[in-house]
Amino acid sequence: MRLESLLAAHALRRPEHTAIVIGARRISYAELDDSARRVAWGLHRRGVRAADRVLVHLPNGVEFVQLLYGTLALGALAVPVNVRLTRQEVEAIAQDCTPKVSVSDAASLEPLLAEVPGSLPEPPIGSDEAVILYTSGTTGKPKGAVLTHANMIYQNAFMQAIEWDIRADDRSLANSPLAHRAGIGRIFNAFGLGATLVLHEKFDPLGVIDLIERERVTVAGFVPTMLRMMLPHLRESAGRLRSLKRMIVAAEAFPEPLRREIAALAPHVRLASIYGMTEGSVSILSHEEHFSHPASAGRPVPGVEVRIVDEQDRELPVGEVGEIVARCGMPGQWAFLKCYYNRPEETAAALKGGWYHTGDLGRLDAEGYLYVVDRKKDMVISGGFSIYCKEVEAALGSHPEVVDVAVVGVPDETYGEAVAAFVEPRAGAQPSAEALIEHCKARLASYKKPKQVFFVESLPKNSTGKVLKTELRKLAAERLSPVRQ
Repeated sequence: MRLESLLAAHALRRPEHTAIVIGARRISYAELDDSARRVAWGLHRRGVRAADRVLVHLPNGVEFVQLLYGTLALGALAVPVNVRLTRQEVEAIAQDCTPKVSVSDAASLEPLLAEVPGSLPEPPIGSDEAVILYTSGTTGKPKGAVLTHANMIYQNAFMQAIEWDIRADDRSLANSPLAHRAGIGRIFNAFGLGATLVLHEKFDPLGVIDLIERERVTVAGFVPTMLRMMLPHLRESAGRLRSLKRMIVAAEAFPEPLRREIAALAPHVRLASIYGMTEGSVSILSHEEHFSHPASAGRPVPGVEVRIVDEQDRELPVGEVGEIVARCGMPGQWAFLKCYYNRPEETAAALKGGWYHTGDLGRLDAEGYLYVVDRKKDMVISGGFSIYCKEVEAALGSHPEVVDVAVVGVPDETYGEAVAAFVEPRAGAQPSAEALIEHCKARLASYKKPKQVFFVESLPKNSTGKVLKTELRKLAAERLSPVRQ
C-alpha cells in the first residue's frame, strides 16, 4: 500500500470533497491528485527516477503537498527541510542525501503544473521508502531517518482512525511546519483517511483560534508551547473552540496543570498524547488516562512491543529504570524507521536485535504504563523541536574567543525547555553573551540558539575529561533562581 495510491483512491471516490484549505483557497481531492500527477510527470521529464531524493524546502502551502505527493508517485524519496534552517544546515542535509532535484521556490512548480502529464512509470515492486526526515545526531551532523509508506500509513492513518476516531469528514489543522514530523503526520493523516487539511502558514496564538472557528476544525495537533501561548486568549473566549473534538498533543512534556486547564476551558475536547520521535511512535495516552495516569506516557501503541533494558540489552523487571526499546514487526514495516540514510553503523546500533533503541530512560509499571524518566541522549526539547547539544556546542566552539563550551537544557515557562550555554573564554578575551548568540544564529536555526549564556573559568569535568552536565544543570538552576531577600 502506498501513500499516493490512497490519495488517488479518495480522489476517485469523492472527487469534489475539499482536500486542502489555505486562506480563501480551496483544493478538491480531484484537483490535488491531478496536480500531484502533473508534478510527478514534470519531475520525471527532468530525470527523477525511483529511489532518487527530492529536497522539499518550501513553507507551509499547497505547493509543499503537491511536490511531496508528486515525488512519492515516482517511487522517489521526499526530503522535507524546515525553512527555518540556515543555509549551512540545508547544505549539510543536501550533501548527505545528494538530491536529484531541490525545490526552494514555490513558483518553480508552475511550469510543472502547466504540463500535460503522460504515462508515469510504475514504482518498482518493493520500493517502499517514502521520506527521509532529518534530525541532528549526538555528533551534531544531520542524520536522515528513512521512513516507509507503511510507516506513515500505520502511524498517521490507521492508528489514528482506530484509536481516536478520526474520519473522512473531519477537518484537521496543520499549524506546525509541514517539514516537521508533526506536520508530515497531519498531511498523511488527512489524505490517508480522505479528510480535509486546513493549513496555517505560520503559528500565532489568536490566529489559530480564529482559524479553528472560521473553518470548523475538528482535529488539531499542538505542542504544549503553543497551548501555553494560546491560554490567555482561551481564558477570554474558550467557547470559540466549540467545533474542535480532538486535540493531539505531542513533541514535548505536557504538564499536568496545563492539561487540566485546557480540559476545563474546553470540556468537549478529547485530549490525546503520543510519546515518540522522528523514528517512530512508542505509546499513546487517552483522554481519560491524562487524568488517571498524568505522569505516564501511556501504554504502547497497538501492535508495538515495549521493553526496558539494561546496558547489555537484558530486559529489566517491572519498576526498574533502563533504556526504552520498542519494535513492531521488521524495521520499516510498521511503526519504526527502516534505517538511517547511508549510515549502516548508526542503523545497526539503533535497531540492534530488531528493537529500536530510543535513547530515553524509563520504566514500566504493573499495568503496562510507561514512564519516561530521563533522556539518555544529550538533547533539549524546546517548543516541540529537538535540539542536540552537540550541534550548539560545535557552533559556539567555532567562535575565536571560546576555548570550551557545554550546553544543557533549563526549564522555560513558555517553551518547556530552553538552551543554556556555559562558555570558557580564551585568556584575555571578553566575549559578550549577545555576540555569541548572534554567532550561533548565523550557523543554526534561530530556535537552536542559547537563551542563556553563562561564563565560567573552567567547565567541571571528571577524571576522564568528560563534562559533568549534572553539575552544570545545578549551577544553571542557582543562577536562574530569583534572588532571595
